[in-house]
Amino acid sequence: MEENVPRIAREPAPQGPVARTLGRWTAAQLTMPGVWSAVEASLAALKAEPGIRWDLRDLQRLDHLGAQALWNHWGHQWPAQLEVLPDQRAMLERVARFAVVPPPYRRRTLWEYFLGLGELLFKLTDHARDLLRLIGQLMLDLMRLVRDPRDGPWRDVTGHIYQIGATALPITALVGFLIGVVLAYLTSQQLRLFGAEIYIVNILGLSLIRELGPVLAAVLIAGRSGSAITAQIGVMRVTEELDAMRVMGIPQGFRLVMPRAMAMALAMPLITLWTTVSALVGGMLAADLVLGITPSYFINNLPRAVMVSNLWLAMGKSVVFGLMIALIGCHYGLRVKPNTESLGQGTTASVVTSITVVILIDALFAVIFKNIGI
Repeated sequence: MEENVPRIAREPAPQGPVARTLGRWTAAQLTMPGVWSAVEASLAALKAEPGIRWDLRDLQRLDHLGAQALWNHWGHQWPAQLEVLPDQRAMLERVARFAVVPPPYRRRTLWEYFLGLGELLFKLTDHARDLLRLIGQLMLDLMRLVRDPRDGPWRDVTGHIYQIGATALPITALVGFLIGVVLAYLTSQQLRLFGAEIYIVNILGLSLIRELGPVLAAVLIAGRSGSAITAQIGVMRVTEELDAMRVMGIPQGFRLVMPRAMAMALAMPLITLWTTVSALVGGMLAADLVLGITPSYFINNLPRAVMVSNLWLAMGKSVVFGLMIALIGCHYGLRVKPNTESLGQGTTASVVTSITVVILIDALFAVIFKNIGI
């Protein structure tokens, strides 16, 4: 209905032009498609006439959103000439009493950027110190476990191995298979140009066994299980279970950190092997379909194309990946504050940090062991 649409009519008068507001200045009408932009355009056109007289008496209805729009246009002050009804003035006065003027934008100085860099360094140092303390406590807990294995939390370890490893097999197999198919398909397009189709076994075998298999498995586990570790320990902080453990004298490192670290270190090599085999199967099938390289030829030539030392290097990297993912997840979980916002931030930071650390460790392994298996 046109009479309900919020609008402004500028009318001439002997005492000067009058801005007469019409329609229903309510949230329901102002948020209709195209209405808000039209009202903003009308208000912007009236800024060139600061002495204009405002008449709100013909408004059908005015709510807080409409009053706020007018108050913002007036610059958070009453216009020189204003004609309103008593209920409209009460609405405007209520908006004026609670409206807050936004602070002016101020660009940061070079000194403030320098102080922000220092604050970032302090945060990184704090995280590094806590992570180093966590690693040291893990070493002490492992020594305690070696001295008295019967008191170890073996049920927790096996439970975490199941949660981290067994339940992750379907998704890692699916992703690995698809990565193998894509890599084989893209590689075959280039090899066919040079008549070197048989070398797809070398490319797929070395890339998947040495690099892509461990890294892909670690990234998936970091997003799946690393976040779960942080969320589990963070919820224990929110529900005050960690405080209860401290009061009861139960060591958090021995009961929370060590079982997860051991389970991740044991499960990651197996998940890596499973993911790599799935990727090789996908690449083998794609090579058969695209290049005509039979699976028997692929399987027979794979041991000659890829040295077994690459597999041992991948397994060693996977153990380090698993330990770091578990420690980072526990680190951020123990730093969660007793509120849900901190829990969400800690979980996000845990996943991002874990993936970043996995890539950094993989690059470090590639530099240190560059002469092994090549």
